[in-house]
Amino acid sequence: MDARPARRNALVSSTIYLEGGGESRDLHIRCREGFCKLLERCGYAGRLPKLKACGGRSTAFDDFKTALANAREGDFVALLIDSEDPVADIETTWEHLQKRDHWAKPREATDEQVLLMTTCMETWIVADRATLASHYGNDLQESALPALPDLEARARDTIQNTLTQATRNCSNAYIKGKRSFEVLGQLEPATLSEHLPSFVRVRRILDARL
Repeated sequence: MDARPARRNALVSSTIYLEGGGESRDLHIRCREGFCKLLERCGYAGRLPKLKACGGRSTAFDDFKTALANAREGDFVALLIDSEDPVADIETTWEHLQKRDHWAKPREATDEQVLLMTTCMETWIVADRATLASHYGNDLQESALPALPDLEARARDTIQNTLTQATRNCSNAYIKGKRSFEVLGQLEPATLSEHLPSFVRVRRILDARL
């Protein structure tokens, strides 16, 4: 009898399809790097999922659907995207996407396969004031940033505009793209967990899946 342990787990994979990176190959790389660094800071080094930067949210959804249709039993396929608008119930992600984006939930999909940045990646960034102060220095106008309570209830445009305003005098002023992913990779997970219920949810799901 062969006493060697079964290697079924070697076949299982985890892949997250990311909104972000635009159409540029360089930005796709930087997008993956930013999220990779953040996930490593969350404690997932050594068990990181594959990260696929897809550019726009519709492309990310399409790539997710294709991967889901071809997934093997036990594989974890997920979609990490902006919610764009505040979310009534962060656990019913497909209901939110059906109402906002008119996306039909794939038959095989579950709510836990959608990881929302509520309302956008910049919400995660403005939640971590210590990292912002360290990254941008004395020219950061922290008073221009939104108050920390109920950050996820604030409109996407409000969050993005206040971040631009707060860093406008900095030599590395915030802009989407390379600079945004640099900041993302420096964020402190414990701080995000303190202020952002959707981030807590992302970590809970990844803790169980990775």
